[in-house]
Amino acid sequence: MINKNSILITGSNGFVGSYFISKYKNKYDIKTFSFRKDSFDTLKLDDIDVIFHLSALVHQMGGASYDEYVRINVTQTLQLAKKAKDLGVKHFIFMSTVKVYGEETNTLYNEDTICEPEDDYGITKLMAENELIKLEDENFKISIIRTPIVYGYGVKANIKNLVKLVTKVSVLPFANIKNRRSLVYVGNLCHLVDEVISQNKNGIFLASDDEPISTSKLIQLISKALNKRVFLIKIPFFEFLLKLLKPNFHKRLYGSLEIDNTITKKRLSLKNPYETDEGIKFIIEGEK
Repeated sequence: MINKNSILITGSNGFVGSYFISKYKNKYDIKTFSFRKDSFDTLKLDDIDVIFHLSALVHQMGGASYDEYVRINVTQTLQLAKKAKDLGVKHFIFMSTVKVYGEETNTLYNEDTICEPEDDYGITKLMAENELIKLEDENFKISIIRTPIVYGYGVKANIKNLVKLVTKVSVLPFANIKNRRSLVYVGNLCHLVDEVISQNKNGIFLASDDEPISTSKLIQLISKALNKRVFLIKIPFFEFLLKLLKPNFHKRLYGSLEIDNTITKKRLSLKNPYETDEGIKFIIEGEK
C-alpha cells in the first residue's frame, strides 16, 4: 500500500480549500487548521508532510487596517512556517497573489517580473513571501503560488457580482471591450498545487488559465452558461463617465492584467485540465 502524503490546510473553509479537499481527499491524508477557531499552541505537526497555507486577509469592502493585514498575512504565516520547520515538516506551500506585481497594466507579468505592490494586500503578501524564502533550506521547501482572480462554483466578490448583473439585466453597456485579463479556474489552480506537491517542487509558480479573456467575452460566456440572451451595446461617453465617477469599478471592467506562466508550465510539465468556457459553466452549476 502506498503511503499518502499528509497535508495540513489552513483556510480550508474558503473557496479554494473546500474545492481542494473535495477533489483530492482520496489522494491525500488531509487535516485542517483554523487560526480563528483552533489553538495554535496545541497544533501538532509531527505527522504532517506538507502545509498548504490558504488563510489570508484579502480585500475588505468595509476596510481593514494595515496592521491587521500584517498580523494575518505576515505574522501568522511566519508563525506557522517556523513551527512547521522546527517540527520537521518538509514542504510549505503559500498561496500568494499577482497583486505582488502591482495593479492593472498592459505589460505581461511573469515569474521573474519585479514586484511593486500598491495596496496593503499585495504589500503584505510580498512581505510574507520574502520572509518565507529566508526560512528555506535543503530540508524545508517553500513553494509560492501567485494567482490572478480565481473563479468557480461558490466564488464571491467581483465574479459573483458580474454573474448577478448578467442574471438580472439583458442589455449591458459593455460591448467591444478589448482588455486582456488572466483568470484561473479553481480546478486548474488546485491541479497546479497537486503537481507541486506530487513533484515536490519549490520556487515561485504562476497559476492561470491558458488564455486571457476580455470583459465582453466573459459576459458572453456567463450568459451562455445561464442560457440567457444578453445584448452588449456601446453608449457614448459611458466609459469616460465611469472612469471619472467610479475609477475602481472602471479598472476592474476595462483594465488589463495578463500573466505569462510559461516558466511554471515548463517546470511542472503542466497542462490545465479545464478550458475557460468549462470553468465559467461550472460557476453556475458546479462540476458534475
